Amino acid sequence: MSGVWVFKNGVVRLVENPGSEQMAGGKRKVLVHTPTNEVISSYADLEAKLYSLGWERYYEDPDLIQFHKSSSVHLISLPRDFSKFKSRHMYDIVVQNRNVFEVRDMWP
Repeated sequence: MSGVWVFKNGVVRLVENPGSEQMAGGKRKVLVHTPTNEVISSYADLEAKLYSLGWERYYEDPDLIQFHKSSSVHLISLPRDFSKFKSRHMYDIVVQNRNVFEVRDMWP
């Protein structure tokens, strides 16, 4: 058995995949669309929000889901599998869409 032991609220538990989005404090990151306070739970949800902001799908790389704005050189690259959508991808979206998205901690 491998992982990291986490002590929280008087309870000790084993976090088996410490390199994942499960942090030492038991927190998980989620991307939130701030105008609606909606947690983005799929690429379909994200795509709809990005389209409304002027982003378009970019089909150059078949291994990634990518979005770009024709008025800029910015590109958002995401793994094709939503289960591999990590906080680093979320922060990329936030940086390129300030005041529209934010990353929040979500307790399991």
